[in-house]
Amino acid sequence: MRCYDCLQEERSDITGIGVCSRCGLATCESHARVRPVRVSHQNGLGAAHGTVPARRVVCHTCDTAETTP
Repeated sequence: MRCYDCLQEERSDITGIGVCSRCGLATCESHARVRPVRVSHQNGLGAAHGTVPARRVVCHTCDTAETTP
């Protein structure tokens, strides 16, 4: 797959390394952002949180939308 943001910048030779977990578009190493995610597990009537965070990949556009106030 080719990186969607690179295609918009007319750089069609860049291969995507992942898929944005928010919008589903392919993203390359330059445009990808890897963010930690807190994982919760069902624990009786409540939830317990793991001590090691998981990770998720988001594209630059989605990352900006999520982090801009």
